This record gives sequence, C-alpha cells and structure tokens, in this order.
Amino acid sequence: MKNRSLESLLASVATALLLPAAVASPPSLAEFTPAEVETLGWKVVDDGVMGGLSKGNFVVSPEGIATFSGRLSLENNGGFSSVRTGDLGRDLGAFQGLRLRVKGDGRTYQLRLNTDARWRGMEVSFKAEFATQKGEWAEVRVPFQNFVGSFRGRTLRDEVFEPTKIRRLGVLLGDKNPGDFKLELDWIRPYRADDPEAG
Repeated sequence: MKNRSLESLLASVATALLLPAAVASPPSLAEFTPAEVETLGWKVVDDGVMGGLSKGNFVVSPEGIATFSGRLSLENNGGFSSVRTGDLGRDLGAFQGLRLRVKGDGRTYQLRLNTDARWRGMEVSFKAEFATQKGEWAEVRVPFQNFVGSFRGRTLRDEVFEPTKIRRLGVLLGDKNPGDFKLELDWIRPYRADDPEAG
C-alpha cells in the first residue's frame, strides 16, 4: 500500500513538472513541410479573379521553406497577389498574435485571417501589415489588435476580429508598386504575451 502511494505521489509530481512545458509549447499554424502544405490546402489567389494581370507562385522546398513570389501588375484595375489556406478551424483565443520567420524583398505584405464574420452576407478578411528586410531573415510579430476588417479593398473598421474562430490564414501583397516580388516563409506561429521575443 505504501509503495503504491509513493508511486502515485511521484506520478503526480512528474505530471506537475511536465505540465508547464506542455502549456508553454503553442500550436503552430504553418511549418511549411510539403505534407502539411497539402493538408492545409495552400493556393494562390491573384487579382485575375477581378480581371487583373498579377501573377503569383507558391512553392515549398524539401527543407520546409515556402516561397511566395511573382509579379504585381496594376493593369486592368488589378494590384494584388495572395496565397491562402483552406479551412483551418482554429481557436487562438489564448494568444496575443502571430509571429513569422520571413525573408523578404523590402516590401510590406499583409497577413490575412478570416473568421465567421460576414458583411452584407460576404466573407470578411482581417488584415494587418508587416514589413520585410531585403534579403535578410527576420522574425516579425503581428498582434491580433492590429487586424482590421476588409472586403475587396474596402476597410471595415466596425467589424470585430475574433481569434477564437480562425477559419483561414493568408499572405497578400497589394502595395500598389508593380514589379517582381519574393517572400520566403519558414513558419507562422501564435504567441502569448509572456513569450520571449525570439525563438
């Protein structure tokens, strides 16, 4: 009986010691392994859906680095290229924002999140910008409080972003500067307020 009580106590202590480590390990949204990319359903969506001529590409290396590149065009009322996932169904209510490890071209991109929010019956995108350093890897943080509602270029500031209902994740370029672009992504992960600045 005593041995069983001791074993039970030791098991409880071990669980208590392991719990903080498990809690401190946030789920990842994207690590860009080839298998994960297929599961998440990443696809390019350009302004061609509105008659534009921009052209984006999205490829993933065996090492797990995604490259979103192409050429932005302002012709035919175009001006954007994007890549996005299929339906995620994620609850990120316990986090303060997203962090990304990226290598860019000096241009400013948008991180896009969709929830179940609707405007006039149509899906609302919530957008927040992040800058890149040309040719240099950097970790950037995008707080949830920076995300603003948007629909086809129209800003919807009254729409409320709800991080508990993440349905889709995307990256978009629409800086009104025609020409080639290239953004490499290593991973996208949520972060908590007390997470270290890098890691």
